[in-house]
Amino acid sequence: MKPTCNLELYLDGAWRDAAAVDLTGDAGRGIDASTVVAYTSAHAIDCLDRRDAAALSAALPVTLTLDTLPGWPAFLVDLLPQGYGRREVLKQLQRPEYAEREADWALLLAGAGNPVGNVRVREAHHWALQRTGKNARGFTMDEVASRAGDFNEYLAQHGLFLAGSSGVQGEWPKILLTRAHDGLFYLDHTLPDHQADEHFIVKFGRGDDPRLADILRLEAPYMQLAAMLGLNVHRPLTLVDRALFIPRFDRAVADGIVLRHGQESVAAFCELTGFGVAPTHNEVCRRLGLWATDPLADVIEYVRRDLANIALGNKDNHGRNTAIQRRQDGTVALAPLFDFAPMWLHPDGIARKMRWERDDGGSPQWASAIAQAAQAAGLDEAAVRQGVRTMAEPLARVYQAALDLGIDEQAFLKPIEKSLLHVRAQLEAL
Repeated sequence: MKPTCNLELYLDGAWRDAAAVDLTGDAGRGIDASTVVAYTSAHAIDCLDRRDAAALSAALPVTLTLDTLPGWPAFLVDLLPQGYGRREVLKQLQRPEYAEREADWALLLAGAGNPVGNVRVREAHHWALQRTGKNARGFTMDEVASRAGDFNEYLAQHGLFLAGSSGVQGEWPKILLTRAHDGLFYLDHTLPDHQADEHFIVKFGRGDDPRLADILRLEAPYMQLAAMLGLNVHRPLTLVDRALFIPRFDRAVADGIVLRHGQESVAAFCELTGFGVAPTHNEVCRRLGLWATDPLADVIEYVRRDLANIALGNKDNHGRNTAIQRRQDGTVALAPLFDFAPMWLHPDGIARKMRWERDDGGSPQWASAIAQAAQAAGLDEAAVRQGVRTMAEPLARVYQAALDLGIDEQAFLKPIEKSLLHVRAQLEAL
């Protein structure tokens, strides 16, 4: 097995060789195998000390030195396909569908050729190109939606290679599709940039449990509520049958050119590699204070998002459903909100994973949370408190706004009304 993966970065309108990761430990240990990370000398000289889109991660600024690590660098885990994407690539590799960590390195070298963000594994990109062939074809939105339950399987049955467009993590079946100038949707990795109009993650319904269907159905109106609350929302989501079309914010098309922004999970931002691990909110705020372009704005946004999660019952706040965006112009900031939905409905009983270090038993004391956020980030507490409190007025209107969006009161609003009122009272008392 090849012990090196070469990493390419999209910068200045082109892909460039940027770094390499050498596997120095036992590949059978998966993401826990030791590694060495090194930027290429040419890239390091061009972009020395940058943490923006020129870096692999905000936590790994561009340098001429080697980084010797006891496991994989955390950003690399963001590139590793999970869920359906993992199973599909393992199938292509003729490995057991549910192979464990011993398959991680092989999976990276095959399945990380077209991930979210602006970093890709060169070997995986070449691997995907060899298998794509001439099978690229477009689908209407209705065609995608009509096969929401088995779209990925349908593609595989018809010989349409999709590993390069299914490397999106999470438990919901997802695929990367790009709408071309002809209005049709193509597997993202099969469409040349000059034909791209807009990029989407499409999330499909799963299973027969009506509560899962409700979560997917309510994600679009929940994002509208988030926008009403003043949170950083990219663009409206579109639900067609059981397919949710989510415009991507790591991509933009300007003057016929596709821009790719760097993106990493807050788990990677906090240098946590494992799945299921989560940083504390305090640690995220500390690093925002160190590396964000506008720490005050981002910490206020971060606290407001947690407040909205509690108020509206979005308990699924693990380390990979909040992200950091790094742009070529030097900007390092929270990415727009995503995965904002009524996860209290989940039949498995989702637990809140990311918490404040103090006064957070699942329902934080917000005066304390604000104090902790400000202290961690090295910011003036009064300024953070003032910024967070501005959400009090729209929060007072959110219940009626939810009704106006057609969200059923008895089924979905009454169960969270007490939490909503409790959060609102604390916010108004700040």
